Amino acid sequence: MKQLVSRWGKEIDKGKILQEYPRPNLVRESYFNLNGEWDYAISQSEVIKDYDGKILVPFSPETMLSGVGKVLQPDEYLHYRTVFTLPEGFAKSRVLLHFGAVDQECEVFLNGTSLGTHVGGYLPFCFDITDQLKEENVLTLTVTDKTEFSPHARGKQKLINDGPMNSLFYTPQSGIWKTVWLESVEERFIENLKITPMFDEGAVKIRVIANEKGDFLPNAKIQVVNQKKEVVADVSAKVNKDVVIPMENFEPWTPEHPYLYDLKITYGNDEVASYFGMRKFSKGKDKNGILRFFLNNKPYFFNGILDQGYWPESLLTAPSDEALIYDILKLKEYGYNTIRKHIKIEPERFYYHCDRLGMIVWQDMPNGGGDYNMYFVTYLPNGLGNFVRCIKDNHYSWFKREDEEGRKQYYKDIQSMIRLLYNYTSIAVWVPFNEGWGQFDAKKVSEKVKTWDPTRLINEACGWFDQKGGDMYSIHNYLRKLKVSPEKDRVVALTEYGGYAYPVEGHLSCEKEFGYQKYRSLEDLTNNYKRLWDEEIFPNLSRGLSSAIYTQTSDVEEEINGLMTYDRDVDKLGMEVVQELNRKLYEQFDAMT
Repeated sequence: MKQLVSRWGKEIDKGKILQEYPRPNLVRESYFNLNGEWDYAISQSEVIKDYDGKILVPFSPETMLSGVGKVLQPDEYLHYRTVFTLPEGFAKSRVLLHFGAVDQECEVFLNGTSLGTHVGGYLPFCFDITDQLKEENVLTLTVTDKTEFSPHARGKQKLINDGPMNSLFYTPQSGIWKTVWLESVEERFIENLKITPMFDEGAVKIRVIANEKGDFLPNAKIQVVNQKKEVVADVSAKVNKDVVIPMENFEPWTPEHPYLYDLKITYGNDEVASYFGMRKFSKGKDKNGILRFFLNNKPYFFNGILDQGYWPESLLTAPSDEALIYDILKLKEYGYNTIRKHIKIEPERFYYHCDRLGMIVWQDMPNGGGDYNMYFVTYLPNGLGNFVRCIKDNHYSWFKREDEEGRKQYYKDIQSMIRLLYNYTSIAVWVPFNEGWGQFDAKKVSEKVKTWDPTRLINEACGWFDQKGGDMYSIHNYLRKLKVSPEKDRVVALTEYGGYAYPVEGHLSCEKEFGYQKYRSLEDLTNNYKRLWDEEIFPNLSRGLSSAIYTQTSDVEEEINGLMTYDRDVDKLGMEVVQELNRKLYEQFDAMT
């Protein structure tokens, strides 16, 4: 594989790695970033005598930017160590240690004392380290990662990648891959917020979640501030209970007008900042009686891109905050309004940027389970089409979900993902499963998701193996001519299509090239993209089509079907042509609905 490097990877400052505040939805002034050079070792044993060298955290050892370039094997242990001293005046009553994500399982030690363990490679966790702190502190981790040899969520990662449709999977990665940081809090502090826009009622519902439980806790004070810096609401609220705050004459949030309100919240001596947008995602019938997606009570077409979130020099970890922003702005420039974040949970700053820049997100749950039979989950559905929609997903062995503990862990992970991302304005859709990859009991899962979050839409089983639940009739279409008709109870959604490939010389990381159709120039790719829209997208608008998610944002390794090259140096689709197609789509959809 040829090592490509994006412009952001070329500008890395080892002393200032991803320094931005990692939790934009709950901001405290107290913040100490631990990213940077740590010691590392890879061994066959849980115990080591010495370290192998330096690793640049939070880049996984498999990445170029880490400085290691080694793939962790299922029978190996990955060890980390760093030494830190708290800044003078940093510590208040308690100090919390946060990990954005560590793939897949780890145990964390501070000054030789085990703080605890964590399972699952995509979600954050933290420890109260107050009682273990010294003047100089030694932080160590022991990590294991079995990738497809465990049932845990793994997304597109694969260790052994030589089977059918292997181009759909990428280099695996392990260990720390999101920011590691510390914060200092009061003895009594705000743990979390739950913010629910109540669009129809002209109000916002907020729950301030405190670390202490009981009936006689002091109230929190909540201020809502508009973009003119005017206080539009100032209330006192009981912690751990909902308070409904009227929002008279509020400004709605849309991708075209991403209006956000700031929040200032105090609880005793604790102060945090947050924000929210007033919006509503739903479904309803248009003027012709066809079921559509709605945004703020008006029919809305989700016109978007499948987004893997991979980078050539750093895999799942964007090399910088500016790199995250670049992809969002590029897709907006093309005229798209939606990103389907494909089987990956991004750092929270990604969702914050979507909120403030105006980009809707469909959020996938990363897939897990055993090593899939790709003939069953890919070739069969592509070959037989609608026939597979009737296959029930309670055949756990067919979907590689025999492991009961793995199924239990899936429920923990998806609930944790929803809890983590609940407040982000831009997220419109939860996607529990993709293409039968580790799918099981999807209808039951969707029902649980709806109880955890009734404010968003659900794409229950994206692509095929339809269990007839959720809010949309989901179609993946790469090989046939698309023709749809309205559904009675669910909105018709084209949730993957296209995948047209164009190899740009000098910007390819692999000799093997994968795409569903292959073209050899920007002009050919653009002309055939336009043909696809003229033949399949525009004719189906009047037949109920209410979303189109094209594959994909950028090339990734062997998959060269991106709008951009893997290093983001070259745009592969003609900008003006795509902009005009998107403008025409919105005009036609608005006129007919």
